[in-house]
Amino acid sequence: MGKLGKKARKFAKKNLPSVLKQRRKNKIVFKKRPSKNKNDGAVKEVVKAAELSNGRNSDKEVTVTTSFDALFSEDDDTMVLYDSDSDGYLSEDPSCGDLVGNDDDVTLEDAEHKRTLSVNNQKVYEELAAQKKLLDKLKKKDKKFVKFLESYNKGEISENQEMYSDEDDDHMELDDTTTTKYKVLTSSVIGKWSKLVTEGHNEPALINLINAYRAACHFGPEETGPTIQDSETFCNVYTFMLSEADNIFRVLLKIPINCKKETLLELKNTSRWKKVQPMIKSYFRSTLFLLKQVTDSEILAFSITRLRASIVFFAAFPSLLNRLIQIIVPLWATGGGTLSVSSSLILQDVVSVCGSNHFDACFIKTYKAYISRCRNIETVDTKHIEFLRDSFINLCSLDLEKSSNKALVSIQQLTNILKHARQQENKEAIKKIYSWQYVQCIDIWVLFISANVNECDVQSLLYAMIQLINGVACLFPGPKYFPLRIRCVQWLNKLSSSCGVFIPVASLILDMVEYKVNKEGGKSRKRVKLASDLKLPKFWLKSQNFVEQCVNSAIELLVVHFFQWSYHISFPELAVIPLIRLKKFYERSTAESLKRVVKRLMDMVEQNVEFAQKKRDDVAFSPKDHESVDQFLQFEKGTLNTPFTQYYKSVIEKSASKTSTSPKEPEKVKRKKTQNAGGDVDANIKGKKRRVVET
Repeated sequence: MGKLGKKARKFAKKNLPSVLKQRRKNKIVFKKRPSKNKNDGAVKEVVKAAELSNGRNSDKEVTVTTSFDALFSEDDDTMVLYDSDSDGYLSEDPSCGDLVGNDDDVTLEDAEHKRTLSVNNQKVYEELAAQKKLLDKLKKKDKKFVKFLESYNKGEISENQEMYSDEDDDHMELDDTTTTKYKVLTSSVIGKWSKLVTEGHNEPALINLINAYRAACHFGPEETGPTIQDSETFCNVYTFMLSEADNIFRVLLKIPINCKKETLLELKNTSRWKKVQPMIKSYFRSTLFLLKQVTDSEILAFSITRLRASIVFFAAFPSLLNRLIQIIVPLWATGGGTLSVSSSLILQDVVSVCGSNHFDACFIKTYKAYISRCRNIETVDTKHIEFLRDSFINLCSLDLEKSSNKALVSIQQLTNILKHARQQENKEAIKKIYSWQYVQCIDIWVLFISANVNECDVQSLLYAMIQLINGVACLFPGPKYFPLRIRCVQWLNKLSSSCGVFIPVASLILDMVEYKVNKEGGKSRKRVKLASDLKLPKFWLKSQNFVEQCVNSAIELLVVHFFQWSYHISFPELAVIPLIRLKKFYERSTAESLKRVVKRLMDMVEQNVEFAQKKRDDVAFSPKDHESVDQFLQFEKGTLNTPFTQYYKSVIEKSASKTSTSPKEPEKVKRKKTQNAGGDVDANIKGKKRRVVET
């Protein structure tokens, strides 16, 4: 092919770039290979740019992140700077306040120096490996060469021994003279040091106590410091440091109890801080090491409570603060009673005292711990799950702006999973909807919206959540999933009550009442709890007990729904369709017990309709007057003396009595004992530590 002419070259120079640019726009964006990190479950979206420009629906080509743990990746979390567990002792000379051991606060120059050293070492290693291969080949070919090498090595070793024998002896003598001989600590010595510290704030005695405390915390795994004589000495060091360290540090720094983070950071350049800083750091490191080693819940709770008193000092040690969060979150999730309560409180103090910069770390770690804990909820105490949920919501309430953004991301993930299940219509996709993790995620954000509806703008979260719950309820219309539908109606009633928004739930409830039972169905000996299950077994669907529980649960939900709007001016219109469907069920039903319950509900609703209608006929304002409409029956609502209100109270009390009389598991009784034992931690701490030392 010949060269292009002048006009052709000019045309290509003018028009070719725009054509190539348009082709790049319409080019398909291929899916990238998944990264080899912990978040392999997070599936990336694959969208064709050409289809988006043409307006085509590409939902089928968008894969959804179905892993709840992968929603908030560790990349969103703050980077954790790890401190070594085996930190050194403080020098017992009062003029020397630095740590003996290695410090982990590495500068950028040190890191760059190590990186260059590692590259050079790699090159040297490759050269040595090549030389070794050559020597191995020579050994195989020539046996005389092998004998020569052996004789040469022996002669070189003997010469080196003669040459450096005197110097080695000198070094051995120096090492023997400079080796630290740690003394045995007794309870009397600890008592003398404690007296000097409490009465005169003696710094050398405090340094000795901090070293002794480190030896106590590292008892067993590391015994490189002072030797603890017995369990009594062990307990004396432990209790004194945890009880008095915070007050001593504040006296030495001359700061009040209610000192704020900004005041503490201003002291970092003073001589007082330079003296006390190594002591505080050693105390925190030893305590954090102790939290990882001890398994007794009372000792852990006491240690966390005392650390909470010194939480403001963690602001000066960001790496130790991140390490504290990592240690506390598993104790919060897996512990129980006082341990979980103290862990929850210290996490809230981290955010409120040390600043919202650490909120993301606390949020992501607690969210993942809670979701993983809900994976097998049948084996976990339900009260503990409720406590974890409530404490997580309290943590989210400390920073509403960040929590709302993360809640919106989580709700969008739940919505995408629901859409994916509807499109695919396979068992695996639907299983994720009625899993406990999915249900608990909805439960968290429903309660979060209800608790903070007056504090921030949650309208976008509210309507997204209502649509999601309605979609979940309509996805499973059959009787097998009635427990999940009951939860959906409870969530909608909760949102309606807290936000003052009318949500039509009567149709979802009445569908449960109108379910027909086969004639061969009889009484079932086994009892199933609709409130604690998500899916019912097949044998239960053909029993008369199932119909009774469905009707009773539907009556309770309808009563709650009607009570929320019993004082509203539109109650007569709201109750028309539910009354029609209840009358049809009443005429069709043959069970007298069910007819009696439904008849009473109908009578109470009709009575409240007549009451609201009579009051509405006497008013003089029009429906356009919204202020007057909002004030309708507000006086009667404050008295709570209407017949329907009394009926509502009786139904709720009866439902509560049923749940309280249900058989309790023995695990719950044990947890009550643990909770009541929180006040006796100081009295029992010595006995607990003695058992730890003896074992």
